[in-house]
Amino acid sequence: MEKHAEKRLARKNRVVWEGVAVAGWGLVLLAVGAACPQALGQEPPLAPPAQPASPRQLTPDELANVRVYEAVNRSVVNVNTKGTVAAGLFLFEVPSEGAGSASVIDKQGHLLTNYHVVEGADEIQVMLYDGSAYEASLIGFDAATDVAVLRIDAPSELLEPVVFGTSADLLVGQRVFAIGNPFGLERTLTTGIISSLNRSLPTKAGRTIKSIIQTDAAINPGNSGGPLLDSQGLLIGMNTAIASRTGQSAGVGFAIPVGTLQRIVPQLILKGRVTRADAGIARVFQTEKGLLVAGLVPGGPAERAGVRGFKVVRERRRQGPFMAEFTRVDRSGADTILAGAGTAIKTVDDFLSAVETRKPGERVLVTVEREGRRLDIPVVLDEAS
Repeated sequence: MEKHAEKRLARKNRVVWEGVAVAGWGLVLLAVGAACPQALGQEPPLAPPAQPASPRQLTPDELANVRVYEAVNRSVVNVNTKGTVAAGLFLFEVPSEGAGSASVIDKQGHLLTNYHVVEGADEIQVMLYDGSAYEASLIGFDAATDVAVLRIDAPSELLEPVVFGTSADLLVGQRVFAIGNPFGLERTLTTGIISSLNRSLPTKAGRTIKSIIQTDAAINPGNSGGPLLDSQGLLIGMNTAIASRTGQSAGVGFAIPVGTLQRIVPQLILKGRVTRADAGIARVFQTEKGLLVAGLVPGGPAERAGVRGFKVVRERRRQGPFMAEFTRVDRSGADTILAGAGTAIKTVDDFLSAVETRKPGERVLVTVEREGRRLDIPVVLDEAS
């Protein structure tokens, strides 16, 4: 009888542990509890004598990872948004939610994130590293570069600003670190390298962001707005987008360089928007030579400087016993822009880049072709409205 009881007990134990293997982690603790000797009425074996814990030995790479995370993770916050979107045949408004990341940039509560993270949000809630939550307000945004600045009213002792580095001397192959909240998992660290530099990234505003950093560090939904860091823990970019067929990381991520952020963020904090220069050219057509000027802003910089666009010609013609007035567009005298500020112009984005890197009031030399002749026209820029 005792032998049969032992066999039944052995079978019972075997079934419990096999159940663990099938069911996974969710049943591990329950299985351990069911199979422990006390539960079976047996005496537990003597535990081995405790050994003094030795300090964990880390490799240099591991030490770098740990140091960067410990230095910066408290500077990264979780951003959750609520809003409404129009849906269905009758465009009823239905609730929508979003999530992303942001970096603390000063002790006054300013946070740096992507504009697409908070675009259209009615409510923005930010959670700090200690679990405290605060309502955030949108201080300013720039849709052309997908950058936004938020602000929260939090105690300064809870705010750990990230330290800005530089993106002017980055190298392909350089190690980088991304911290964010992928799928809502706050302050997650991933590592990788700079895969390429000077990429271009189109935005929803129809513009193109230049000098984008490409990285293979894992970036997933929820990482947007989080920092990209170098091995010193300095901010070198803001994670913005991924190239993926599934919506999840495929090893191709993109970050806005910190050089761009340093130009934009102070303006957003001060004025809520970015002040850009404008040449007063309203409409162009892209040709093999350059940009054919179709329309000018009346009284704008280009018109004042003498740049020519299409002309609307009004003509009166007799039709039977009546005189009728007709209009036609004369393209023959329009200028074709070849260069701006000494840089060859092939696309609209080329021209915008040449102009918007200047300040209002500066003079830019615009090179045009007019009726077979090449002319340099100085244009004094206005502030874009």
